[in-house]
Amino acid sequence: MSKLKVDLHDVYNNSKAIDQALQEAIDEAIENRIKLIEIIPGKGSGQLKKRVLRFLQQKHIKQQYHRVDKDSKNWGRLFVRFKHS
Repeated sequence: MSKLKVDLHDVYNNSKAIDQALQEAIDEAIENRIKLIEIIPGKGSGQLKKRVLRFLQQKHIKQQYHRVDKDSKNWGRLFVRFKHS
C-alpha cells in the first residue's frame, strides 16, 4: 500500500503553510489513488494536532477522505484514510 507522509515540524507556526501542505497531500492522494496519508504534527503541546484535526473537519475537506485514525502507539501521528471507488 502506498502512502504519503506529511511532516509538519518545519511549518508548525505558519497556518497558511500547514493548510497548503495538507491540501496538497489530499489532492495528491486523490489524484494518485493513494489510500493513506500519514500526518506528523509532532508531540509538542498538541496545538498543531488540534489545528490539523480542525482542518480535516471542514465540510469540503471531510468529504474527500474516508476517515482519520489517531496512532495508538504514537500520539504525535495521524492517519487519513481514503476509499477510492
